[in-house]
Amino acid sequence: MKNPHSTPDLRGLLAKNDTKKVREICSSSHPGAVAEMLRTLSPDEVWSVLTLLKPRLRSEIFGNLDESLEVELAKSLKRHDLAEVITYMSADERVDLLKRLPEDTQETLLPALAQAEREDIRRLASYPEGTAGSVMTSDYCTLSPDDIAAEAIEKLRREAPDKETIYYSYVIDANRRLIGFVSLRELILASPQTRVEQIMHRDIIFATVDEDQEEAARKIDKYDLIALPVVNGNNVLVGIITHDDAIDIIRQEQTEDMEMLMAIGGTHETGVYLRTPVWVHFKNRLGWLVVLALLGLVSGYIVQNFENLILQFAVLASFMPMLADTGGNTGSQSATLVIRALALREITNRDVLRVVWKELRVAIPLAIVLAGLAYGRALFFSGSSSMPSGFSLETIGLAVSLALGIQVVTATLMGAVLPLAAARMKFDPAVVASPALTTIVDITGLLIYFTTARYVLGI
Repeated sequence: MKNPHSTPDLRGLLAKNDTKKVREICSSSHPGAVAEMLRTLSPDEVWSVLTLLKPRLRSEIFGNLDESLEVELAKSLKRHDLAEVITYMSADERVDLLKRLPEDTQETLLPALAQAEREDIRRLASYPEGTAGSVMTSDYCTLSPDDIAAEAIEKLRREAPDKETIYYSYVIDANRRLIGFVSLRELILASPQTRVEQIMHRDIIFATVDEDQEEAARKIDKYDLIALPVVNGNNVLVGIITHDDAIDIIRQEQTEDMEMLMAIGGTHETGVYLRTPVWVHFKNRLGWLVVLALLGLVSGYIVQNFENLILQFAVLASFMPMLADTGGNTGSQSATLVIRALALREITNRDVLRVVWKELRVAIPLAIVLAGLAYGRALFFSGSSSMPSGFSLETIGLAVSLALGIQVVTATLMGAVLPLAAARMKFDPAVVASPALTTIVDITGLLIYFTTARYVLGI
């Protein structure tokens, strides 16, 4: 058994012109594993390896390369070579590649493809990005309800080499409307003369072409499907989304949410960190950082307005980091849980009152515990701090702990409400999460802190 983590020195084998060994390694390994080996090679070296392989295997490996390497390699190939690679790629992969190529390259390439491939590409490319139609493939098997099991199995045997999956076959009527599906296992176990109509499932889980791709991927995950049929407005079967595409969709959405949580702009592609130019990373991060820095000026303005209070009670300044960190952390915890619940469809933006009530019941005991810690900190570790006569550490501790308790409650509620409000306004809830939420909580926290301290101290 081969170790999938071992990486042969393909560059060294190419230098020795040991084409037989290169061909043997690529032919005996999974296309995804070969693509991983090729990541360290230059585009010219990658193509030198691929030209040693049969067209179908070459296209399978090509389809597993990083997106940026795929595009770079495609731009460097001659029209005939690129057309051959695309011909043997799966329908959805070839469309994805063409969408990433410049328009002039597309216009040059399409005439080199067979008419069937051209029409398939145009049809799949016509669906808007982010929809189920944009990620589906046309490589699926169909059967008629009048077919018998023996005929169906023979048909699948003929079509299998050109289909992405044959485990599910979709049953359509004369107008190509989806009426059921049957698994390969059920066909094999059925009597040879059994009609497909007798063994097919009529309760079909499907997606529509204009449905969000993330929602379609979640159906595959929820119902443990190998593939999900996609239909148009007339219930006509137009494609399928396979489980591997669903994994890619979910990974892409998770990458987008993670980067948006950290206020990073851009296209949120996966697996392109090292291949993304420094200038692009700079642009993706700069926008939000500038906005947050400007919001940070508001915090400075608040501190400046309470300058006299800080001069009188210098000890208050020592608690500001604790207040900011605690507020930011509690708000981020609440926002993370709510965003995850929204993503998993556990709640909707209409559940705002239920969410607020639940988070309030969590925030109050948290506030009591953390306020107690702050009071103890003020009482036992601030004895050396100077303060005006007539004021005690107990009074300072009360002001700090009360402000911190209020801050914990308000930060928790903001962390819960802001994602729900964003979802209500059709924005991605991740947009309002950390560090944007942290900056907002800092501003409100400072107002709460100094206002509470002034009130308790009677200044």
